[in-house]
Amino acid sequence: MLRLPEDRRHLFQSPFGELMDEVTRLSCTLRARTFYTVGDVVTHNVLKMGLLPAVAVVDGYTMRMPCTRTPEVFPTVFHAENPPGTITEMLVEALQHALAQPPALVIVRGEEDLAVIPLVLEAPSGGIILYGQPGRGVVVREIDDEARKDAKKLMECFIEESDEFLSSNCPEETAWEIDYK
Repeated sequence: MLRLPEDRRHLFQSPFGELMDEVTRLSCTLRARTFYTVGDVVTHNVLKMGLLPAVAVVDGYTMRMPCTRTPEVFPTVFHAENPPGTITEMLVEALQHALAQPPALVIVRGEEDLAVIPLVLEAPSGGIILYGQPGRGVVVREIDDEARKDAKKLMECFIEESDEFLSSNCPEETAWEIDYK
């Protein structure tokens, strides 16, 4: 299991993509592309638009409050344990299985917020990942080499459960931020 130390969490507050005020602005793009969602609200909103993500990742909570919007339209469902502030092997394996059998839902017991990072690393190029930015909107990130490079930099900020840093390359600031305009 990989754990994000408290002193590195501020590095993950900036959007990992383009921040948009609402997902409905993406309707045409999402109809033409393979896309993935992370989060109960963003998943609910795209389903409400009549769109089905290739993979959706939810945990039954929004802003740490229970959310009863768990979708029941996916033919395949995987479950994973993933405590807050972590990326577990079980989560990564569930994402890999879901990506191999779309459309699929991954229900996380714990927290799904950091699933964006392994999803960028595992999903095919050309897809789009959507995730909610609480109180601000939805973040959109195209999966490409640059996204994978950024995700790898983020992964370097985690520590293994043994408390040894995976790499000393974790930046002190969000140096990987990209101007998405």
